[in-house]
Amino acid sequence: MSIAMASLLAHSEHVPTAAREALRAASSVGPEDRLELLESAARILHREAGVECSDAFELVDLAEADCDP
Repeated sequence: MSIAMASLLAHSEHVPTAAREALRAASSVGPEDRLELLESAARILHREAGVECSDAFELVDLAEADCDP
């Protein structure tokens, strides 16, 4: 996860609350739980903020995945 980008997203009021919460949680858990939280944040960015799926996953430093819930 890109520390700088995740930090910006986690504190931006322009990012949906659920995505910010997932990003904050991802920064404080072990690697086994981090992936699920980052994927959740990316899907929320895609669904609620209208960010293209591939861009949302790139913003949280993940390879593109399926954005369907």
